[in-house]
Amino acid sequence: MEKHVLAIKTVEEKTDPSTGVVYRRRVATCNNVIPSFLQKWSILKVSNVYLEEESWLDMKTRVMTLKSRCLTWAEYASMKEESVYKESTENSNWTEFAQKGTVTITGAGFFNRVLETFAQTFLNHGVKRSILIMENILRERCGCPFS
Repeated sequence: MEKHVLAIKTVEEKTDPSTGVVYRRRVATCNNVIPSFLQKWSILKVSNVYLEEESWLDMKTRVMTLKSRCLTWAEYASMKEESVYKESTENSNWTEFAQKGTVTITGAGFFNRVLETFAQTFLNHGVKRSILIMENILRERCGCPFS
């Protein structure tokens, strides 16, 4: 449901027989959202960007952990994100969502900071879009209103 995601391919999926934890590793093909003025650098001028996502779903503890990273510019940039969904301690019908991420760019001199700022801004907007998407899915499935 994210407009920049063109395709998602599951490359690994397994269930740990002792714990029941389901592990998935997927690769997403996404539009390159880097502004055109920054794509003047040939390294940034690519049509698609590839992201890897790993997830662990533990139904016993009711916790899902997601970790994602950018594969496309791995030798120049480290963009990592981790999200955890778990049952709320206040109300078992609620879900707590925690997310953290890091962006580090090297080898671009003065433009390191410009690219880091763009990536941080884009990722912050992505968090808001992800929450809206999740709320829409829940609304469709249960008819629950969200404020």
